[in-house]
Amino acid sequence: MELGVYSFGDTHRDPATGLMVGAHQRLRELIDEIELADQVGLDVFGVGEHHRADFSVSAPAMVLAAAAERTNRIRLTSAVTVLGSEDPVRVFEHYATLDLLSDGRAEIMVGRGSFTESFPLFGYDLRDYEPLFAEKLDLLLALREQETITWSGRFRAPLDNQTIYPRPLQSPLPIWIAVGGTPASVVRAGTLGIPLAVAIIGGAPARFRPLVELYRDAARDAGHDPASLRLGINSFCYIADTSQRAAEEFYPGYAQAMTQLGRERGWGPTTRGQFDQLRGPHGSLLVGSPEEIVEKVLYEHELFGHTRFLAQMDVGCQPHARVMHAIELFGTRVAPAVRAALRDAGTAPSAAAGESVRGI
Repeated sequence: MELGVYSFGDTHRDPATGLMVGAHQRLRELIDEIELADQVGLDVFGVGEHHRADFSVSAPAMVLAAAAERTNRIRLTSAVTVLGSEDPVRVFEHYATLDLLSDGRAEIMVGRGSFTESFPLFGYDLRDYEPLFAEKLDLLLALREQETITWSGRFRAPLDNQTIYPRPLQSPLPIWIAVGGTPASVVRAGTLGIPLAVAIIGGAPARFRPLVELYRDAARDAGHDPASLRLGINSFCYIADTSQRAAEEFYPGYAQAMTQLGRERGWGPTTRGQFDQLRGPHGSLLVGSPEEIVEKVLYEHELFGHTRFLAQMDVGCQPHARVMHAIELFGTRVAPAVRAALRDAGTAPSAAAGESVRGI
């Protein structure tokens, strides 16, 4: 299983100091976090796209390009690219360039987006939310396969025998679809034979098992071998030296961020009781000591048989030093234990197998 981290570059107020952590500081910290993740042997780092004041990253490819110059082996992916409000040609060009700069470590994770600010910002009608994504995904996949392309659609000017440069080092450039629980999106990924990343940020992970089965069934029905497809789980995660310390450090920022989100979506405020329940053995939050995180990652692997796990550690702008320590614990204590357990169980894919499906 690949293990990694993803971030939106949160710019919330630091609950420990009361001071705002602005975009300038947060972006510099984020590059340091990616560099550390590479140094401690993690496999992937993802950076998400948002267009609002509480997140510092609106251009993930630029952040990842900066990180490429400070890292050697870690894979660099968007998490996610809001494809419905992007131009697929520019997305492909940006990540092909990143792939060249990083010596073949770039990936694209596309999604419809959990926020909608980018649609009016770039002149799109939210009533076209679903068809925009479907059409632009079609074009992005075509760009990956064809150097010279003729294409037409409803929302973008047609391409008539246009050649797209530069071409990436990887062939094909890996593209994932990220979902938050929409069955239609899962079926789309399975039908196309594209790797799927499932975001589990609330409730019980077991609730998502039928969704994963739907993905594999759709892939099988479309003629793809489900065993060859890659599956990722993306979750909130925080690691400290002890379980109690992890909970006490993570909760204030998490509660602040989730309560703010709840106000926007008509939910009630986040409580400590809810938090503690979600930290339980079968809840969605991976917050605890290294040993607890190992147990929970392995529990979810029993549920899903996934090939990648990404941890979002800076929810609510956790102080940078704490995030760095959590990344260090993830790479030096959690990742080796998870890999050893899967290897001993005979479920860890070989390096050759991983390479064979990387570009699917």
